[in-house]
Amino acid sequence: MLSRLLPFIEKRLNLIELAPKGTGKSYLFSQLSKYGWLVSGGSISRAKMFYDISKGAGGLASRYDYVALDEVQSITFPDKNEMQGVLKGYMESGEYRVGNHRGIGHAGIVLLGNIDEQHMNVNVNMFMNLPDVFHESALIDRFHGFIKGWAIPRMKEDLKVNDWALNVEYFSEILHMLRDELIYRAIVDEILDVPTNADTRDTEAIKKICTGFMKLLFPHIRNSQNINSQEFNQYCLEPAKSMRRIIKTQLGIIDTEYRGRDIPDINIKGSG
Repeated sequence: MLSRLLPFIEKRLNLIELAPKGTGKSYLFSQLSKYGWLVSGGSISRAKMFYDISKGAGGLASRYDYVALDEVQSITFPDKNEMQGVLKGYMESGEYRVGNHRGIGHAGIVLLGNIDEQHMNVNVNMFMNLPDVFHESALIDRFHGFIKGWAIPRMKEDLKVNDWALNVEYFSEILHMLRDELIYRAIVDEILDVPTNADTRDTEAIKKICTGFMKLLFPHIRNSQNINSQEFNQYCLEPAKSMRRIIKTQLGIIDTEYRGRDIPDINIKGSG
């Protein structure tokens, strides 16, 4: 459940979540924060997502912290190739070019879809029902991690809590403000031991997810000396590697070029 909050707290963190119906994904991405935007079905164009030339106005990616495409199987794109190209550029660097306009956005792209029980397996093609735009391995590679939504329980009355809690506007404001805090990524860069031959996209994905979890779970940490290595490994690094490994496994299924490739063996310095 906490992994769903990563795009709220870390800039340009791109995720895919496939889950059964009724697990609360649509509600969370539409109701928790005024800084995010949920697209529910229908058609979405380059103009709506990035920049409208006729209006001279920026799109969703330039105005929000994340753009979540809900019921993604039912979303259509008027020009598949055009959207595919601009998405690849944006998800790689945060830049998009439309006509003579060059824009920058900080929104993460989140795909939310339902999945049948027989496809709840990371070793089969889970992306076969995604729109054609997302059938290209180069675009899937730009998603940092995958959330196994079937591990999240269906929302039931006994999961509701009636007690003191943080006001949701206050909580979402904290998440939004922490996006601009640079100290956490600097600490992650300092403490992780990355192999010299590590794939750059894998490394960046793991570091971004690590940073998000660190902000969520250890916001009080201000330098690397304050970190409990065992806790960081358990709650930040291992979940990040697991989320990225699923993307890598799916890439190997849909494209032979990626077959047999694992994520880099990234560890905490001094951990052996």
